[in-house]
Amino acid sequence: MPSAASNSSTFSAEKRQVALHSMLAAAAMTGLKLAAGIFSGSLGVLSDAAHSGLDLAGATLTFFSVRVSDKPADEDHTYGHGKVENISSFIEAGLMAISCAWIIWEALVRMISHRVELRHSVWPVLVLVASIAVDYWRSGQLRAVARRTGSPALATDAFHFASDIWSTLAVLVGLGASWIGTRFGIDWLRYADPFAAIVVSLMILRLTLEVTRTTVGALTDQIPAETRSRVVSEVESVEGVLAVEQARVRQSGAAYFADLTLALPRRSTFEHTGELVHAATEAVQRVLPHADVVIHTVPRMDHAESIFDRVRAVAARNNVSVHELSVQSHHGRLRVEQHVELDENMPLLEAHNFVSAMEAEILRDAPEIDSVLTHIESEPATIEQSEEIVVDDRRIERALRTTATQFAEIIDVHELTVLRAGDHIDVSCHCTLPDELSMLRVHEVITALEDRFKVECPEVSRVTIHPEPVTDNTR
Repeated sequence: MPSAASNSSTFSAEKRQVALHSMLAAAAMTGLKLAAGIFSGSLGVLSDAAHSGLDLAGATLTFFSVRVSDKPADEDHTYGHGKVENISSFIEAGLMAISCAWIIWEALVRMISHRVELRHSVWPVLVLVASIAVDYWRSGQLRAVARRTGSPALATDAFHFASDIWSTLAVLVGLGASWIGTRFGIDWLRYADPFAAIVVSLMILRLTLEVTRTTVGALTDQIPAETRSRVVSEVESVEGVLAVEQARVRQSGAAYFADLTLALPRRSTFEHTGELVHAATEAVQRVLPHADVVIHTVPRMDHAESIFDRVRAVAARNNVSVHELSVQSHHGRLRVEQHVELDENMPLLEAHNFVSAMEAEILRDAPEIDSVLTHIESEPATIEQSEEIVVDDRRIERALRTTATQFAEIIDVHELTVLRAGDHIDVSCHCTLPDELSMLRVHEVITALEDRFKVECPEVSRVTIHPEPVTDNTR
């Protein structure tokens, strides 16, 4: 699959090539129409030549604008140079409006002053037919590339060439009607040529106003409400996103930029938040391919949060960890007990004030809780130097294995380690339990094993037991 950079380079080359061809085609048609108009004296042909001349100016402007717009972002243009294409489209639309006004004025002057004299010849007709063929070919090429690359400048250029087709057809009709009037003595048909020029100009002027409206919208960062709604709907469909609190989308040339603020569950980890942001970015790019997406996240409480989630959220906000969290209900009143680990060097008064503030925060977040009891524990700030000891009589190991046999759920105890750290002894082991045993029961069994073992070996300060399922232990 080609990379985004590779696609961008290909699109840039394609845009420059088609813009250059359009410029050369416009130059050739302008010269031919001008010669045919001067030769025949037809205002319609001259107006069409003027239209093509402005198309030449627009095509030249488009050629240079697409070269500039594809430059990468720099310190002065952090969003890139795409707006150059929108400016080019705006100027081209202005040139078209000026040409339409001039043609209408000249046609009215000729009709009022009766200065309508044509020299009929087949050559202007052949030039106009050739112009229609060239305009049809160029407008198709430009429209295809504009649709593929999203270039507004090329889209406006395609519109110019397409409008030339209609204007040239109207001029042909005017020339034909004028020839019929001269041939058969129908006096009022003398005005068919300037009248055709007026009709063409009004038609082009109406379409020019639509192009101008679209271009001004792009320059003022106007985005269709439907586009924004599609982006929001697509992002909100990502599982885990609670809401899109803000969504801003802007277009610069062919490129889109999206800036969103997402509400995510506050219990989400940093890693999970990163995954959600990645999924939301892909959702935006399904609506706006290759869009540059920036996403801000804010933690929010969701309806699925339990009391445990809200207590842990408070702990996370205070940057502490809690464990052995429990909630008891007594006569309809809820009581929370939690163990909080604080820096072992923190003074008692400071620790007490910290925990009191945390308890008050829990009561505010979960008003259904009546009281909170916190057990303060010290979190080691230093790395203890320990050494593995060998117990000659294996008394500690035998005591642990003997105690384990008192629980029907425990299948075996293995990987036993005994460490001495300072004046206390730490014991760790792995314990095999049935696959289907619930975590609640696993916790009860392990806690009971630790308590009974400490009764047998009171010199042991800490016991760490890692539970393992049978299936995993037999691999």
